[in-house]
Amino acid sequence: MVDDGAPLATATMTPGLSDDELARIEAEFGFEFADDHRAFLASGLPTGESWPDWRGAPRRSLQQRLRLPADGILFAVEWRGFWGSGWGARPARMKDALRSANYHLARVPQLVPVQSNHYLPAGRGSSGHPVLSVYQTDVTCCGADLFTYAEAGPPQSRTSTVEFWSDLIG
Repeated sequence: MVDDGAPLATATMTPGLSDDELARIEAEFGFEFADDHRAFLASGLPTGESWPDWRGAPRRSLQQRLRLPADGILFAVEWRGFWGSGWGARPARMKDALRSANYHLARVPQLVPVQSNHYLPAGRGSSGHPVLSVYQTDVTCCGADLFTYAEAGPPQSRTSTVEFWSDLIG
């Protein structure tokens, strides 16, 4: 049963994505859903209330949502002096710092939107990661895993397992 305060309580459920639809999305956007995210979307596609509409949203809208976590980090590099702990020395020139940050961000797990600014890492063969709330460098755990996030609503603390993004949990 879905709690009234849970994210799914405000969603409109549509038929789940087929294997062909999931494969098309993955090919079109260049990532693979985590196994639990894939199973979740195959069982029913939530829409509305800031859920990504993987079936009907414009391609550009989905691309922007996929890019938002990395863009937020780049904004923080440029405007807030952020520099990743494992990135080595920060280049003096901003142009070089942004180029280096882009290089490092291309090597961390891509985050895939679940709802609003809540994300799971991409990656076939993985599951059980916590759902992360990401706004620039402000990262929090908002669900122990996808299924407790979707049904239970209130945040549950759990140590994140997502390279780079885990380091930002405050």
